[in-house]
Amino acid sequence: MQYNFVILHLVKSYGNMKDINRSNIQALAGLLEAAEHPVIVTHAKPDGDALGSAVAMYHFLGLLGKEDRKIVLNDRCPGYLRYLEDTVDTQDLVIHEDTPSDAENAIADGDLILCLDFHAFHRTRNLEGFLASSKAKKILVDHHLDPDRSIYEVSFSETAVSSASELLYWILMATPQIDSDAGKLPKDCATALMTGMTTDTNNFNNSVYPTTLIMASRLLEAGVDRDFILRKINQEHSENRLRLKGFMLKDLLKITDDGVAFMILDKEAQLHYNMQEGDTEGFVNEPLSIAKVRMSIFAREDKGEVRISIRSKNGTSANRCARLFFDGGGHENAAGGKLLIPIGEVEEYIRKNTHIYMTEYEK
Repeated sequence: MQYNFVILHLVKSYGNMKDINRSNIQALAGLLEAAEHPVIVTHAKPDGDALGSAVAMYHFLGLLGKEDRKIVLNDRCPGYLRYLEDTVDTQDLVIHEDTPSDAENAIADGDLILCLDFHAFHRTRNLEGFLASSKAKKILVDHHLDPDRSIYEVSFSETAVSSASELLYWILMATPQIDSDAGKLPKDCATALMTGMTTDTNNFNNSVYPTTLIMASRLLEAGVDRDFILRKINQEHSENRLRLKGFMLKDLLKITDDGVAFMILDKEAQLHYNMQEGDTEGFVNEPLSIAKVRMSIFAREDKGEVRISIRSKNGTSANRCARLFFDGGGHENAAGGKLLIPIGEVEEYIRKNTHIYMTEYEK
C-alpha cells in the first residue's frame, strides 16, 4: 500500500496534530482492513460533531467494503441532525434508548470499536460498561483533554483542532483510499465532516485553526453543499424553539458583577415549550455578544441532574471553571459539566462559585 505523507507534512506545518503520523496511519489502515464487524460509538446526547464524525466514519467504512458495520448511540439524535441519520441504513443505526439489548449485542459482537469525539467511556453513559468489557481492539479519534491512551490500539487525540470531525478529515486524507483528494470521499461522508466542523466551531466563531479553513475550502471544492448544511442546522427548527429562546433571553438571563451570564432552565419551562433534545443548541453562546460578559453558563434540569454548558471569551477559561466547580471539562473556551443538586439551588451555587473563580483564578 502507498500512503500519502504530503498530508502528514501539511498537518505538521499548519497544525499541531502529532498523532497523525506514519505509524498511526499504517496501524489504522491495518485494523480497518482486518475488521469484519466494526462498531462506531460516540458520546451520549450526540451533537453535530459527534454524529458528524460517526456518520462520516460509517460511510468511509462503506467505501472500504465493510458491509457489516454499526453506529451505536446511547440516545436519539436531535431533530436538526436527522438529515445525517437518514444517510445511514436503518439496520446499521442502533440506539440504546430505543433497543438496549440490540445496542449491547452490537458492541459485544464488534471486532473493532471506533470511539469518536469522547475521551473516556463514561461519556457514553449506558454504553460504558459494555465498552469496558469488550475485548475488541479500539481506536480513538478525539479532541478533548486527557484520554486514557492505554485502552486503545491506536489513538488520535489532538486538542489543537476544531473538532473530532476535522481530525477525522485529516486522518482520512492520509489513507491510501483518499490519497489527499477530498473529492474521493463519499458524498455523505464529506457532508457529515463539514457538518461536524461547522457545528463545533459555531460556524467558524470559535476554535478555528489554519487547518480548519483548509479543510472547509477543500470540501467546498469537492462539492459539499454548505448552504444545504446551514439550512438544515439553522433554519428548520420548530416555532417553539424560537419562542423558548426568546423566553430564556428575556426572563432567565442574569449577569453577575463579575461578568458571568447564566440561564437556568427547569423541567416546567421545558414542558411548556415542548422542548426536544437539541432545541437549546447554541443558546449558551448568545450572552457572549454582551461586552461586559466574559463567561456564559447554561444550566438545564435533566433526568436527576443539572447539565451545565459553559462558553467564554478569549482570556477566560471555561475548561478550568468546569473542572473546578462543575465536575466536567472540555476546551479552553467551550466546556461542560453537571451538578447533582436541586434545580432551586443552582442559582446560588453559580453565583457563589463563579465569583470565587473570577476573583481568585481569573484575576
